[in-house]
Amino acid sequence: MLHCVNVLAGASIGPNARLKMPRLGRSGLLSPPICANSRRQWNEKRYRSVVTAEQTILFVILATSLGLFAWGRIRYDLVALIALLAAVLLDIVPRDEAFNGFGHPAVITVAAVLVISQAISKSDIVERIAQMLRRSASHPTTHILSLSGLAAVCSAFMNNVGALALILPIALHSARLSGRPASQILMPISFATLLGGLITLIGTPPNIIIASFRESETGQSFGLFDFAPVGLSVAVVGIAFMSLIGWRLLPQDRNTPKENDETRKLFKLEDYITEVTLPKVSPYVGRRLADLETLGQGDIAVVALVRRSDRMLAPSGYMRLQAGDVLILEADASALKRVVEAADLEMVGSAELSEENLRSERVGLMEVVVAPGSRLEGRTARSMRMHTRYGLNLLGVARQGEPITERLGQVRFLPGDVLLLQGERESLPETCSALGCLPLAERELPETGRRGGASMSLFVFAAAILMVVAGIMPPHVAFVGAGLILVLAGEISPREIYESIDFSVIVLLGAMIPVGMALETTGGSEVLTAPILAVSEHVPMWGVLGIMMMVTMLLSDVMNNAATAVLMAPIAMGLAEGLGASQDPFLMGVAVGASSTFLTPIGHQSNLLVMGPGGYRFQDYWRMGLPLDIIILLIAVPMITFVWPF
Repeated sequence: MLHCVNVLAGASIGPNARLKMPRLGRSGLLSPPICANSRRQWNEKRYRSVVTAEQTILFVILATSLGLFAWGRIRYDLVALIALLAAVLLDIVPRDEAFNGFGHPAVITVAAVLVISQAISKSDIVERIAQMLRRSASHPTTHILSLSGLAAVCSAFMNNVGALALILPIALHSARLSGRPASQILMPISFATLLGGLITLIGTPPNIIIASFRESETGQSFGLFDFAPVGLSVAVVGIAFMSLIGWRLLPQDRNTPKENDETRKLFKLEDYITEVTLPKVSPYVGRRLADLETLGQGDIAVVALVRRSDRMLAPSGYMRLQAGDVLILEADASALKRVVEAADLEMVGSAELSEENLRSERVGLMEVVVAPGSRLEGRTARSMRMHTRYGLNLLGVARQGEPITERLGQVRFLPGDVLLLQGERESLPETCSALGCLPLAERELPETGRRGGASMSLFVFAAAILMVVAGIMPPHVAFVGAGLILVLAGEISPREIYESIDFSVIVLLGAMIPVGMALETTGGSEVLTAPILAVSEHVPMWGVLGIMMMVTMLLSDVMNNAATAVLMAPIAMGLAEGLGASQDPFLMGVAVGASSTFLTPIGHQSNLLVMGPGGYRFQDYWRMGLPLDIIILLIAVPMITFVWPF
């Protein structure tokens, strides 16, 4: 007890003083444990000081940012820039350091991993493995287990969304063959990509961010596989839960795919397909097809043109119309009436909906999902001029598993929307990719952009990983070098480099890192940790870790997980300092909590991407996500304390 009193007596307490508690991993000191009574007195004295003006300003900025993240009407990268500029203008972040975050090793590493992920995705190795697992689709448990396991393995070494993009068409195809609802399997696969990212340093941006904070404090980063003991345990138990029990908690009657009528079921095309004839008296005889489409103001699509015995699907807008042409139009009632009256067309009736009406050897169909950051996001088919500019006909839009019945040309696309597009078979996949859409049901379209077998991307990536593990190079240098080798070897083009990098994530990280650093430099992290430290005398240290992880999980469900890691890392280090403990278990807790975005579709892009194809509603996520969060806490907390002792 006398030792405890002496420790407190020797401490300098004041509003601007930062008391260093003896602990491992930061100061390098090792002292006897502090008794509970002295810890309570130390906490009371330490946090009795008044919150400073700059801390108040920073808290207002962070609270406003959190509100905007949750609101979702403003893109998260723009919210991050607003927060950064506000912090700079109010002298919270030094002006000469405002954009230092964009050169941070964590940002460089994330960008490099995105490039390498794009190169790996061009290999057909994942499809080959999926073919080997085809027999597992006979039962829902083995079906979900095999696909989720494959998704987790891919996600451990590449971008979460990239891994999901590889698995998504395979999952839908296997669901169609087995007659199983897509709603049974897509959410487990999305969650598996998040769980797989926990296994390695490069599996998800929060891990990279946490490692960079540790390096800034101790001079030593987490290693590539330091996350594996905890992350792998959580991933294995989480996938087992979803495969055995979790899928039973999901809706079982949505989007049951059938080989012959799934297009009609999801988009109800028969309600919008109509045949009209161009009579001799029409003022549009001799004019271009594009002129007729302009008359429709973007609300009609010419699915086919029949001239004598020739049927031309998705005809060019530059084709001249002739008397007697039969046009198969896709339009709602109001748009169709407007075009028929203005062009003096003759109604034939509803067109018979059959495969030859929609596709041919030259023309194909593709279902795609609008990805976050797509060129289509927030825009309409009319404003994009999809037919004249891209040669695409928009035949249907579905949102959350339900077809949209309003005028298609005026539908403002949202991430997760499923589109049915018609276009030239050869160019359709590339065009959809350029628009930032992920393919779902490719309907007999040829594979493009895939190489025949495992490309050298895997070997270059493996070499970079070995260099990081051996300590020869830091991750940001090794992976940038790997990306450069892949470009020089022709595995990925310079254009594909910039297309593969999600600049919204880069801007988010570059802007939020200085704001997160300000939490520590202003002492704001100490103020935020005060409530948790106040109850620490009644709660064991593992309970404090659990509370911090729960807070991190809740934040990551309403804001980007990378931003959550940036904000929670300084708080975790403050908690470790206040408790006189190592910071490693608390940083690991933030890493796990930040990637546990299972309660909402807005917490992570992967969750949003499966919302439309799976027909999920907002409340469906917590049905499986809430028990999964509880299981993660029950597994992660003891594993963290075992692998990374306090």
